[in-house]
Amino acid sequence: MAKNKLERFAENNTFPNLFQPQYGDLMQDMFPLKGHWREMFFKNNNSIVLELGCGKGEYSVGLAKKYPQKNFIGIDIKGARMWRGLKTAQEGNLTNIAFIRTHIQLIEFCFAANEVDEIWITFPDPQLKKPNKRLTSLRFLIRYGKILKPNGIIHLKTDSYELYDYTLNEVLLPNHKKVLFNTDNLYAYDQMMEAKEIKTFYESIYLAKGKPITYIEFY
Repeated sequence: MAKNKLERFAENNTFPNLFQPQYGDLMQDMFPLKGHWREMFFKNNNSIVLELGCGKGEYSVGLAKKYPQKNFIGIDIKGARMWRGLKTAQEGNLTNIAFIRTHIQLIEFCFAANEVDEIWITFPDPQLKKPNKRLTSLRFLIRYGKILKPNGIIHLKTDSYELYDYTLNEVLLPNHKKVLFNTDNLYAYDQMMEAKEIKTFYESIYLAKGKPITYIEFY
């Protein structure tokens, strides 16, 4: 393992807003923040917004800066990547953001029913050869439904037309999910400004190359 990775893992352990629950504790329903994020960590009653597969946390941190009246939680399994978001949040004295290092398929063990208001899935691995691993597959949507409040919104933002088409036409519409808005070229529209306010490093590169960004907003 590279030295800088070891250093980042070590520093991650010093951040008070990083949680790394053990698999056994999650399976035994022993994660203390489940159902108590607002009272025990954020100390407010504001809405909770998740970013799944947050990577370096650019989107989560950007949203936390933009919307101080909301609470944000980035989730990913890659601790070395997550270090950047943790560091930026600390340097910016952001108190409305946390991170969880865990697998997305364990999300229902980290939150209680109706505890989450909104979910962002930003530029996930499209898993072109493994549909069941896609974060918008039906098996994942079922998990999200266990923690989202009624009519909680999910956003998918991706440069992969294949993932966009799969999500819309093979998952959402056949299963009668409520699609609020969808487009295969987000930046061709003047509306949906919230979805365009934060641009990750790679999104900026895609846009500079003229690659369209797709977007779906749904229940």
